[in-house]
Amino acid sequence: MDCYARPVAREVSVRELRNHTAQVVAAVQAGERLSLTVNRTPVADIVPHVRSRSPWVASAILREIVAEAGSDAGLLEDLATVRRDLVDEA
Repeated sequence: MDCYARPVAREVSVRELRNHTAQVVAAVQAGERLSLTVNRTPVADIVPHVRSRSPWVASAILREIVAEAGSDAGLLEDLATVRRDLVDEA
């Protein structure tokens, strides 16, 4: 099961979760994927539990994630510094 490739089906507010916990849990147990919202802003995904999930993500999906999220502007400089330090120690 790939947790990144599926869209979230519906949004559930914190209030709805508080007032209808049993129904929300039943929906997730039935396989529904939900997005928890606070003031209509998504804050978390509620997804069915999977006993074993591969830690690996397909490269195409990883590229999409990186393209959407981007990286820290100083990441390459930090990596170069770490690499230099490692080479100097060897």
